[in-house]
Formats: sequence, structure tokens, C-alpha cells
Amino acid sequence: MADGIAEIMNTGVRTVTPDTTLRETAEIMRDEDVGDLVVTSSGHLRGMLTDRDIVVRCVAEGDAPAMVRVGEVCSTEVVTVPRQSSVKDAVHTMRTATVRRPPVVDDDEVIGVVTMGDLAQVVDERSAQADVSAAAPNR
Repeated sequence: MADGIAEIMNTGVRTVTPDTTLRETAEIMRDEDVGDLVVTSSGHLRGMLTDRDIVVRCVAEGDAPAMVRVGEVCSTEVVTVPRQSSVKDAVHTMRTATVRRPPVVDDDEVIGVVTMGDLAQVVDERSAQADVSAAAPNR
């Protein structure tokens, strides 16, 4: 079993800026098969945007995703996990803050994202969450 979060995090972090439209972000999420994007500006973490944010904070409100910008709907208070964190510490952080996909940071730089599925595959590889997370995309 992996000890450190750096061993299991996803390093292919896709970022968008606060000025990116939700339509563009939805296309990125679709094309890259991800449910969240890190929001940065001038290299600094500014927020997180999830597919649920797009639906609940834009579409359900009757707004047009092509007209709404990421900065208008993203979560700006982001819980992060330091690169040096153990798996146990990351699980504790995610439980305490009730977050599913925290960015992994090294000082002020986002270097990865760890998901509940990543942790499930390491902590209990026979769990339903691990099976779902390991499955091919459902397109």
C-alpha cells in the first residue's frame, strides 16, 4: 500500500482561469473525462470547479453556460492536501472538510489532485468505490 499522497495523486492537473466560460469547461471535462478543474490565475490557486457546480449554479438557474464565467460559480475556499501528506492524513482532511477531490499542493503550486477513488483503490482495492474508479469511462 502507498504511504504518501504523492504516490497516488493524479498529476495531469487541468486548469482553467476565472474568465473561462462554463461551456468551455464542460467541453474540457467531457474530452478529458474529469469531473473537476482547478481554477488558477497568474499561477495561483483561485478555486475549484466541478461538473455539479455547472449544473447547480448555472444550468438549474436558467443561465447560459456560454455566457457564465468560471469565476462566477466556482468554489473559492479550497481545501488542499500538502504533497508530503500521508494517505491517512489525506483521508482525514477529506472527511473533516467533506471534499471529494482536493488539490495537492507543494507550497503554493498545485501539483496534483487526489480523489476518493484514488484513495479507495489504495486503502481497499476490493471496495465498490475502487471498482467504479478503476472502470473505463462510461461514454
